[in-house]
Amino acid sequence: MLPELKSKLPTRPSRVKLYSNIILITLIIISSAWFAGFDVIDIFRNFFNGFDMIGRLFFWPDWAYTDNLLSPLLETIQMAIMGSVVGAVVAFPAALLAANNFIEIKWLNKLMRFILNIFRTIPSLVLASLFVAVFGRGSFPGILALSIFSFGLISKMTYESIEAIDYGQVEALTSLGASKMEILRYSILPQVLPQFMSYTLYAFEVNVRAAAVLGYVGAGGIGQTYQIWLDMRRFDRIGMIIIISFVAVLIIDFISSSIRRKLV
Repeated sequence: MLPELKSKLPTRPSRVKLYSNIILITLIIISSAWFAGFDVIDIFRNFFNGFDMIGRLFFWPDWAYTDNLLSPLLETIQMAIMGSVVGAVVAFPAALLAANNFIEIKWLNKLMRFILNIFRTIPSLVLASLFVAVFGRGSFPGILALSIFSFGLISKMTYESIEAIDYGQVEALTSLGASKMEILRYSILPQVLPQFMSYTLYAFEVNVRAAAVLGYVGAGGIGQTYQIWLDMRRFDRIGMIIIISFVAVLIIDFISSSIRRKLV
């Protein structure tokens, strides 16, 4: 090989960095498992106990108890609906304030995004616990918790969609002297509304799952029934609650996903 051609060949990268990253990641995983108390031996030691528990939950459920679950299940779905609707109503104007291509005030955009980040970082279960302490047990604290969760989720995805719109339409309306409200009505809403509805339906799917466990802290729904029978160690009825909840969530997810595919 000619010397001038040999000098142009790329040099083989050093594997020291690759091996160092692998060792570092391995140490992080091992140390995390050690500090968290993760024990593989304990998993195998209790393997058959787990099968026994699954059998008590699902092989002999109390099918006669199904009728008693319809009312708390309906309450769970109603909580998810109200939480999604209230959160979505508040989320859209907040998303407009956070979008830097509609309200072009940087400090206001950053402030709104900071507020939205705060709401998104608080789990709905923690919010429900706080609201139960303030308002007492029942579905109302659960609705408030789901509303705040939905607000943070929908507003973030919506303002990102607003910033990704075809800005040519906005520029055309601006050149004609259109106001902010006219730009919102004739340019932003037609482009963002289908996605906004899709985000609301997605939040509803998530809220149905979340509402099913909020009752465990006293925030109403089927989770409250779950807590009662768990305290009494009635695994046959706990298994029935899990089965009913799973079927309901599966049906709702299927219907919601089908609607969202038609919207977007």
